Amino acid sequence: MKEYQQNYRKNFSLVILFLILITTSMGGAFFLAFNLTSKYVENEFVSQKIEVLEETVKPYNDFFQNTIPEISFYQGYLDSAQATKFIDTIFNKFRFVDRVLFYDAGISNHNLPDGIRVGNFTMAPKSVYQFSRNIHPDSIVLYKENQYNNAFSTKAGDEFNKMALKFSGFITSADTTKVLSDADRFNVFYSINSGRITFMNIPRNEEIRIYKDLMDKNSSYSPVYQSDMMTFYLNPLHLHIINTNPELYEYISIKPLVYEYLENNPDLISNDLPLSGPFSGYKLYFSSSKDYLRKEINSRFRPIAGGLFLTYTILVFIAYLIYRNLNINSKLFKLQYDFINNLTHEFKTPVSVIKIAGNNIRSATKLTDHERLHYGKILDEEAEKLNDLLNKLLSFTQIENKAIKIKPENINLEVFCQNLIDSYQLKYPLFDISCNIRDIDYLKSDPVLLGSIFQNLIDNAYKYSRPDKKILVIDISKVKKQVIFRFIDQGIGIPEDDIENIFKKFFRVQNEYNQQGSVGLGLAFCKELVKFMNGTITVESIEGKGSEFKIELPLEI
Repeated sequence: MKEYQQNYRKNFSLVILFLILITTSMGGAFFLAFNLTSKYVENEFVSQKIEVLEETVKPYNDFFQNTIPEISFYQGYLDSAQATKFIDTIFNKFRFVDRVLFYDAGISNHNLPDGIRVGNFTMAPKSVYQFSRNIHPDSIVLYKENQYNNAFSTKAGDEFNKMALKFSGFITSADTTKVLSDADRFNVFYSINSGRITFMNIPRNEEIRIYKDLMDKNSSYSPVYQSDMMTFYLNPLHLHIINTNPELYEYISIKPLVYEYLENNPDLISNDLPLSGPFSGYKLYFSSSKDYLRKEINSRFRPIAGGLFLTYTILVFIAYLIYRNLNINSKLFKLQYDFINNLTHEFKTPVSVIKIAGNNIRSATKLTDHERLHYGKILDEEAEKLNDLLNKLLSFTQIENKAIKIKPENINLEVFCQNLIDSYQLKYPLFDISCNIRDIDYLKSDPVLLGSIFQNLIDNAYKYSRPDKKILVIDISKVKKQVIFRFIDQGIGIPEDDIENIFKKFFRVQNEYNQQGSVGLGLAFCKELVKFMNGTITVESIEGKGSEFKIELPLEI
């Protein structure tokens, strides 16, 4: 027993150590998971800005790649009316386009007013128009050839001159046998500067050959060929910012490239991403407060924490099962240990008495009738005790293994109860037993099994009652197809904590009445018998006032 207790304490210590280990590990896992989640969100704050940029400049890409090249569809024959419709469409669709200059240009081999001449090749504006939102009508026409007081500014003219020079240089070295490459298209016919894009319509190969002939050959005056050019002035502040990750970015704005956030706010996390092309002087500026990002961190950490908590709960439950198993084994070991001790005592007492009586008989030279009857009675009573104990153990095993069969008989309940009461009153004259039978006379059941139930409950009522309160009332009644037996005593009662265990094998309530000779099988035997007879048994008890055992059996088995 001592060695077992040492092993139990050792195993219990291991369970406690396991709980401490998993609790510490789980705390570390929570801390590490939260930090990793924070780092992941912060990294996303830096990396996901590319996605915001792509979505924000998507209209510009559509404008640059699809809308601007439409100018070439007119092959230089775009007039002011058509240009007005085309540019109105751009204004309606693209908010970031603030102003447009339209150059209606001419190309020839003779001198043209205000033109750029390279060799025999001349390119000059015939008219220049300005388009803008809410522009004054008088400011639409900036230049017309052969008109005085033109408002054609040097800056606007410089943009035209650069494109004309670039185009002239291209014509000088153009290989008319080859199709224009994408690089030539971009380098020659586009001019991208901060805040503006200039585009010249792309001529066909035939026209390029004509222009090259104009430049290289001294021929008679050629007709004036048409060419269109437009300069688009863009305002990046009018780009519609699309926040694709509102959970990461609290504020997104477009700022000048040189913008620096002057306020030193440690609670603010910021980053930026420069724009490109005509918006190269600006950047997308991202900022979020730590509290704002913490919401996202907590949101992402919750499922991780839930998984960790579930894992921890499972591990704690496993530890609980191990602990419970240790307790159950400990209780079973103690019950079995007590059972063996009590059983040994139960056997030892009558055996010792029988041995003493036998020695007295053997050593006596002569026995009187009184002595013979006295020793005979002792031997008979002690043998009966041994027989009852062995029968109870055997019957319990047979019932558990369902090795016996019910033999139903019509039992006269009044006769059955009175016989039991008479026998107990002969055995215990001071035991006050009474029986009340209502609404029933006969019960079809096994009288031997029913008698065993009665005997165990009557024995308990006598054993666990004080000398001045050895009183038992047996109440029998019929409810529908059930017979209700109530055994009501005025004994010492059962502690509330022990009520749920009293029907378990080898369990004994710890009190002064159980110190000498109780195996802990009586009530467990009763429960098995009642269950075997398709009935139920329950108990209500108040410590110090008494107990009531209630048995329900079917009227007929």
